[in-house]
Amino acid sequence: MADQLSKVFAALSDPTRRDMVARLSVADATVNELAEPYEVSLQAVSKHLKVLEDSGLVTRTREAQRRPVHLEDNVFDLMTKWIERYRQQAEERYRRLDAVLESMDADEDTNTPNPAAASAPGSEAQKTARTSRKGA
Repeated sequence: MADQLSKVFAALSDPTRRDMVARLSVADATVNELAEPYEVSLQAVSKHLKVLEDSGLVTRTREAQRRPVHLEDNVFDLMTKWIERYRQQAEERYRRLDAVLESMDADEDTNTPNPAAASAPGSEAQKTARTSRKGA
């Protein structure tokens, strides 16, 4: 049996179900109301709702003759905690990468000779150039 988080992500993998969840975030709706914008049968919409229900994303209640579908927001807390944990890990990796790149830039700045000093008469670069020409 898959864990709840896997069921939630699997349920949200379908664009129609994601759209239903978005619409239910505004207000509860009946199966007929949810089916209106789609060119599919009520049976197909019911199957989508069954997947959402099995994942814990929605529940169906009974209000007299109506059976509205309700979005369960506590499931989003579970998803948010999972996503947040990995977001924090990714941010920490980026901070470490930034530190490495900054140290590389600092090392490069200290090891790069000043071009103006290298061309000045009597500079080390000029002496090295003269010595290498003499030996040639």
